[in-house]
Amino acid sequence: SEMCIRDSYPAPLKNLIDWHRDEWQAKPVGFVSYGGLSGGLRAVEHLRPVFAELHTVTVRDTISFHMPWGQFDEDGTHKDGAAASAAAKTMLDQLGWWARALTTARQTHPYGS
Repeated sequence: SEMCIRDSYPAPLKNLIDWHRDEWQAKPVGFVSYGGLSGGLRAVEHLRPVFAELHTVTVRDTISFHMPWGQFDEDGTHKDGAAASAAAKTMLDQLGWWARALTTARQTHPYGS
C-alpha cells in the first residue's frame, strides 16, 4: 500500500547502498532521518537489516527530525539546536568508537579472512 512505501526507505537509496556493497563491510553506520510523526524512524528500522546483510555495525542512537517543516529558520539553522546537537554528539561518539575499533580489527585481521 502507499502507506507502507512512505514508511520505508526510497528505492534509489537502496540502489545506492547496493551499488557500493563491498565498501560497507566492517564499517560503522549511523542514521539521520526526518519525516512525519515517526521522524523517519520506520525507514531507519527497515534499513538496519539491509546494513546487517552488508556486514556493517549500526549504532543504536539516531538523529531524527520529527515534523521538521517549520523547525528550521531561513538560514537552515535548527530552532532547537541544543536537542539536535545532543543527539548528534551521542551518535557521533558511538560512530567514532566503532570506527576506531573496526579500523584496528581490519588492520590486524582483514575482514572475511
